[in-house]
Amino acid sequence: MDAIQPAPPPPLSHWQSTWRYLFAIVSGAGFWVTSYYNTYAGEIHALWAIDLLLGAVGVVLMRWRRRHPLIVALIVNVLGSFSTAASGAVVVTTVSLATRRRWREIVPVAVVGFVASVVFFETHPGAEDSLLFSLLFTVVFVSAVIAPGMYIGARRDLLATLRERADRAEREQSLRVGQAQATERARIAREMHDALAHRLSLVALHAGALEYCRSLSDAEVAKAAAITRQSAHLALQDLHQILGVLRTLETDAPPERPQPTLADLPALVLEAVGSGTKVRLHNQVDNLAEPPDAVGRGAYRMIQESLTNARKHAPDTAVDVTLSGRPGGQLMLEVRNPLRLGSAGVSATPGSGLGLLGLTERAELIGGRLEHMRSDGDFVVRAWLPWPA
Repeated sequence: MDAIQPAPPPPLSHWQSTWRYLFAIVSGAGFWVTSYYNTYAGEIHALWAIDLLLGAVGVVLMRWRRRHPLIVALIVNVLGSFSTAASGAVVVTTVSLATRRRWREIVPVAVVGFVASVVFFETHPGAEDSLLFSLLFTVVFVSAVIAPGMYIGARRDLLATLRERADRAEREQSLRVGQAQATERARIAREMHDALAHRLSLVALHAGALEYCRSLSDAEVAKAAAITRQSAHLALQDLHQILGVLRTLETDAPPERPQPTLADLPALVLEAVGSGTKVRLHNQVDNLAEPPDAVGRGAYRMIQESLTNARKHAPDTAVDVTLSGRPGGQLMLEVRNPLRLGSAGVSATPGSGLGLLGLTERAELIGGRLEHMRSDGDFVVRAWLPWPA
């Protein structure tokens, strides 16, 4: 069996196919005319006509040299042992077969070509060269025909390999770009959920208060309207930021504004308190800006989402936020709020149902873990995030 698996021959253009036939016809005709003067002394002879007929058959058989390369090459080489006009067809069919670089095909054709050449020199009228010269010429001729064919086949295989590698690299690059785009979309979706859900829940909460609470004073109505306007404005800013990321052509482009970190937690708590949510912050971390940005941003989003959930599902309850940890260990956070009894007063703001799943995924991406549970009448969210020294 051959170790080489050649690439299939590329299709020939009209000109490529034409010049091969022209070469076989012109070179065969040249040898045939030469034999007319050298062998037959310029006289019409039956063998001379048969020589031409066999040459024409060889040229016709070239049509099937790619479909049946071994059979055609063998037949044409046998014809070449009796016909000078078939010499061009012998060269074309042998070179074509040699491009396949299959030794189980090349060896039989080389043997038949060698024998055919020796027979031609020993039996053709007018051939007066010695047997040794015939053998040497035959070896050189067969080698000179097969070697270029093998070179062409090797070059063809190399080009096919390079094209395949280029195509594979292009496909892999396309997959990497697609993966980067999918990752960026997932990141934008998380940011959109965490940021916009918090802002819009405040808008819905205070809009609901304005709708159902008829006994509010003018000052309270103005305050609720101001908070609603401010929350809507901040939500619009977040939306513009997210759309700016979506418009960029670079999949790894950073957001236009700095993302909040744990150092912004006091402002988040003040915003929640200002909107009417009862939040108690128990901070045991000396410097909120010390955790790495990824950890601080993740912790901020987890607390923000937990406050949003508490405001939607258990309004008018107190939320306790506890932070602890140190460098070289873990940053631990806990958000706890009582479960609301009954359904009265629950916010009608729709939820995606993916908030806690997104927080769990965010914690795992950072290298930590998150759990949520009901415990002693409270809903508790706990997270443990790595805090490198």
